Amino acid sequence: MLQQNPFIIGKPVRPEHFAGRASEIAAAFDQIYNRSHLAIWGGPGMGKTSFLQKLESSQAWEEHGMDSSQAVIVRFSCENITPFTPSDFWQEILTLVKEKVAGQSALEAEINTILQAGKPTKDSLRQILRKLKVQDKYLVLLIDDFHVALNTTQEYDEDAMQKFLSECRNLAVHSAEGQHMSMIVTSLKRLNELGPKLNPNASPWYNHYLFLRLKTFNNTEIDDIFKSLRIPDLREAIKEITGGHPSLLQISGFLLHRDLITANAPNADKFVSDFESVTQQIFQNIWERCSEVEQTLLMLMALSSLKGRLHKQKQFDVSGIELIFSQREAELIKLEEQGVVTHTVHEEKNIYSFTSSTMERWVIQQLWQTDEKWLQAREKVFLNLMSRQQMDKFITAVKWLWKNKDKIPQIMEWFGKLMAALPKGLILPSN
Repeated sequence: MLQQNPFIIGKPVRPEHFAGRASEIAAAFDQIYNRSHLAIWGGPGMGKTSFLQKLESSQAWEEHGMDSSQAVIVRFSCENITPFTPSDFWQEILTLVKEKVAGQSALEAEINTILQAGKPTKDSLRQILRKLKVQDKYLVLLIDDFHVALNTTQEYDEDAMQKFLSECRNLAVHSAEGQHMSMIVTSLKRLNELGPKLNPNASPWYNHYLFLRLKTFNNTEIDDIFKSLRIPDLREAIKEITGGHPSLLQISGFLLHRDLITANAPNADKFVSDFESVTQQIFQNIWERCSEVEQTLLMLMALSSLKGRLHKQKQFDVSGIELIFSQREAELIKLEEQGVVTHTVHEEKNIYSFTSSTMERWVIQQLWQTDEKWLQAREKVFLNLMSRQQMDKFITAVKWLWKNKDKIPQIMEWFGKLMAALPKGLILPSN
């Protein structure tokens, strides 16, 4: 009987296979214990949904010395509310609470009455919180994709958004019933970077949250995630191609586990081909969420790194990009927060690079597909970032790429460290 693959592609990681994030999970339970509120944020594929599923599991509650039976735990995604409206938001919560308290006739009947009246409000939820207090229980809201609630639509304008966010804060902070509720939300960016403009005469609507960013996994977490493969010295190789990005780690683990369990040893060519194929959409998603300025910075970074991979062959000149980067720290910090780039400090200067060598190669491939028309269309963006002399260097480098694809390092060189780490003829243990 084949061992079940613990690595998941295309869906959140199940709580029993969840690894890492120990400090963030502990912080979440601290907030729940104190009936406080938490805003988790991170780029696409950083594991936000998996994080909420872990918080929902009774095992996680036990591990943190808490009794989940005292809480009514409700989890949903704002992406399921289309189009988003506040009344649908409150209705979703009440509907899910009703499912959780099924069999408790009085409370269930009261929720039914509210729902049948239509267009529930925050006050509808306050009414239910009062009932939970009588039962010595409290509500835990695990709300995924909260950034959806910070985008206006035809049905949901800026005034409606301001009112909704104000009501959320009022319920959480200023109402007596809020002492019996903890609200944990996830978003792609920090809430203060999203949503409506702030009223200078009022407290910020997001002021009641503790903010935590989901970062790429560190070495210890990568070791923990890959312990089932039992391959010594794998961590550095995996970190090179994934950068510790959760989705990329899951994909690489899935493919390695599959090959090890079915073929004794991975087929290098097949692994690389499958990994690039499966990760294309992730990189495309990241790329499309970047501004044109951020995309250009990534291109400059990729060209600079490629020049290093070409060793002593002087093919093109991208010198001076350090000055460009020093003037664009804000954009680079955002890219780092999204898990796309990382930095080291050398001689008191920040040196930026891709977290994932695979992403770096993907950006080079994007440059292959550009043309003269694309260069002309982006000229204003380039000149906003660099001098004309620097732009001429950049364009010369891009045109060199068009003509010299055969000189780019072969694909296996980008994955060389991983292939060297893999043993030959290994049979994965069955337990």
